[in-house]
Amino acid sequence: MEIDIQKRKIGLNFNEDGAAEIRLWAPFAAQVSILIEVGELTLQLFDEGYGYWYLQTDQIRKHDQYRFKITSLTDGETLYRADPASLLQKEGPNGSSTTFDLNAFSWTDADWQGVNLNDLVIYELHTGTFTPNGDFAAIETKLDYLIELGITAIEIMPVAQFSGNRNWGYDGVFPFAVQNTYGGPSSLQHLVNACHAKGLAIILDVVYNHVGPEGNYFSDFGEYFTDKYQTPWGKAINFDDAGCDAVRNFFIENALMWFRDFHIDVLRLDAVHAIKDFSPVHILADIKNYTEKLSQTTGRPYQLIAELDLNDERYIRHQSEYGYGMDAQWVDEFHHALRVCTGQVKEGYYSDFNGVADLAKSYQDAYVYTGQYSPHRKRKFGMPLQEVSGAKFVVFSQNHDQVGNRMLGERSSALVSFEMLKVMAGAVFCSPFLPLIFMGEEWAETNPFQFFVSHSDEELIEAVRKGRKAEFADFHTHGETPDPQAVSTFERSKLDWEKTAEPRHKIMLSYYKTLIAFRKKYPVFANLDRQNVYAVAFPEQNCLMLRRWKDSEEILALFNFSQQKQTLSIDPSFQHASVLLDSSLMQWNGPNQESNHIMAESQLNLFPESILILYKADA
Repeated sequence: MEIDIQKRKIGLNFNEDGAAEIRLWAPFAAQVSILIEVGELTLQLFDEGYGYWYLQTDQIRKHDQYRFKITSLTDGETLYRADPASLLQKEGPNGSSTTFDLNAFSWTDADWQGVNLNDLVIYELHTGTFTPNGDFAAIETKLDYLIELGITAIEIMPVAQFSGNRNWGYDGVFPFAVQNTYGGPSSLQHLVNACHAKGLAIILDVVYNHVGPEGNYFSDFGEYFTDKYQTPWGKAINFDDAGCDAVRNFFIENALMWFRDFHIDVLRLDAVHAIKDFSPVHILADIKNYTEKLSQTTGRPYQLIAELDLNDERYIRHQSEYGYGMDAQWVDEFHHALRVCTGQVKEGYYSDFNGVADLAKSYQDAYVYTGQYSPHRKRKFGMPLQEVSGAKFVVFSQNHDQVGNRMLGERSSALVSFEMLKVMAGAVFCSPFLPLIFMGEEWAETNPFQFFVSHSDEELIEAVRKGRKAEFADFHTHGETPDPQAVSTFERSKLDWEKTAEPRHKIMLSYYKTLIAFRKKYPVFANLDRQNVYAVAFPEQNCLMLRRWKDSEEILALFNFSQQKQTLSIDPSFQHASVLLDSSLMQWNGPNQESNHIMAESQLNLFPESILILYKADA
């Protein structure tokens, strides 16, 4: 089957005449029929070859519920299964599929041209815990708040249909179906349209490295998985073994659907290091190729951002440079180094990091490990970056993983002081990279973000419980692991919006707004040329100095991660520079009543746990 970038060709779709076109890849089947529950209609599909079955009919209506009846090629057994490319599972993964017309929505964003990659200020959120209602419609009520904060792009954690109504989203089992309890596909389209009307881009997190456990019937249809490789979640998705052509098409079609039919601006590809593919053209490069073709057709830019635990620039290099063409990647190492600066216990993967020295290296090189020996991995790791723009890297002081994968799901606000929270935020927004904040971080939310599920299979529930406890073998955290299945774990993880009216939280919110505004007001903050960066660490003092420049503008950001006052020598040219930000001032609930830090001979005093940003522009 050839992919048509202008319309979805797999699953059940309605054409311009209103007829239903059904195409299913089921090479294990001797016969395939579609069963429509209303009227108990049964229609047989025809063998197209290469494992595909097809039917066009005017006997299927919008919102009909349906299943496939599959007669096995090997033993003649009959199976009844939902559509693996279903767009809507009203009854969840184990129920029937519901027909849905992707083209029925009336879009009003014809003039939307997206947000330039360099201008992204990303706000990561989980639909179920971002608001009390926990759905797409409720997110719309918060858009004005996000705009006032200064956000330019909302990143939504995965929405592909999972079991139950509580899940991070990485257990999705219907990649094309939008979670029913969030509002389904039409509600997502409405949210995207509303975001574009207000100038907000939408990033959607998608999972192409595994499929969740409950309601996963892919193996009944064909060779979706391979025994050649194992992932942390079991068998790898089959991107390079026998039968892989249809599997590759399945996920390419999925990426195109989000861009074309839901008007998503950016896809964030989860854990691409767990994708195993030794094909001549890697599946990521294939997705990028089709994405570019779609962009040429629609006239809109689309981006792909990879979550990547490999310091391998091949992923973010253009394909003309023998790369995979990803537009950007997450950089966990920036986070890890920053955490160690703040006093995070050096255990597990944090044991590889040396605080300010490594944070300074990340400011300079993006990657901390560029070929040196990694004690945690027990091998050399990473590679040096060549001339790659800072716009290729997303950094953060918190995200869903780094909060939620702690045993108790503590946010930074529970781990460090109020003063240190301000330093961490400054470290992100002064960086020459794309900044991301995790929902609630901007007001120092104290509610945790814990791991939660709502499976129905008791054996699976118990396995998840045991797995969570085993996961913390490297992190000797005291306390009892929260029960992932408990409703209370989910409820604890919801944001408390009332805190935004409380004095300390209001101050932190104002502080974040100020930092974000710098990125938009001063070109030197928005300049992501990594050649215009100089960072130096002072390990004995647990301090760091970051200098950035663009044309006549320069900033000098000084970080004191220690709990004592520190004195640093600065370049004399900054002796009469303006103070853009001093986190130690009482304005920001700090202990300092004065703003004059500079002493004789360009010596500068820094308050404990503070950041000072100096700015100068030559006439």
